[in-house]
Amino acid sequence: MLTDEERQRAANDLMRAEQERKPIPQLSRTFPNIEIEDAYRIQDLWAEKRIAKGARVVGHKIGLTSRAMQLASKMTEPDYGRILDDALYNDGAQIDANSFLKPRLEVELAFIMGEDLEGPGTRIYDVMRATEFVVPALEIIDYRTDVPRAITDTIADNAAFGAIVVGGRTIRPMDVDVRWIGATLSKNGTIEESGVSAAIMGHPAAGIAWLVNKLHRVGAKLQKGQIVLGGSFTRPVDIAAGDVIHADYGSLGAIGVSFK
Repeated sequence: MLTDEERQRAANDLMRAEQERKPIPQLSRTFPNIEIEDAYRIQDLWAEKRIAKGARVVGHKIGLTSRAMQLASKMTEPDYGRILDDALYNDGAQIDANSFLKPRLEVELAFIMGEDLEGPGTRIYDVMRATEFVVPALEIIDYRTDVPRAITDTIADNAAFGAIVVGGRTIRPMDVDVRWIGATLSKNGTIEESGVSAAIMGHPAAGIAWLVNKLHRVGAKLQKGQIVLGGSFTRPVDIAAGDVIHADYGSLGAIGVSFK
């Protein structure tokens, strides 16, 4: 376990990495005694610094929703981070690749909350009832530390969140069977990945139910209007300046974005 001073130092280091666009050494190496609880507290401190500079929390992201990724990270559950308003893009955006350090892109669904949702005991049907809209989304993940990373590095680094892009057709959660929303991800005209949303813990709302119960333990909840990224159903694809991305969600439309 880390001291409050060490947690603050770690948050400062992550802020510096973000501002200077230079990765720092893994926190798990700088602070060998770091634990999961420390990592989430460091994320809190980092977020407080970003908010103090004018950013606003507009939602949450969930990571490690696949069993394979959990095993690779030696975890038995997902992790989570915050979505900030200055990292939210729309379909058709041209994004500066230099805004990130080591960007990669994933295909996801975003849930827009129609009402507050609070644990404990939240289940999938509670999430579906509280969701107003579901919309196709891409998540740009980014690393502000060196690799390879321990799970504590990822959590402290806002669960590797970089940015979110939303687009396509907005639907209500009962309009379709959200378990079977599929998508292909193309980079520069070549399909790199494909997947179906049932790969997210069996149901894309399952991770959100987990998140609500997890937030309850720290006295927090999902709020009406917030965006929640439910987790990726494709492997991440590296992106760089000059890349053009097209994600095709079939009947739910598509998202196109380019990097300069």
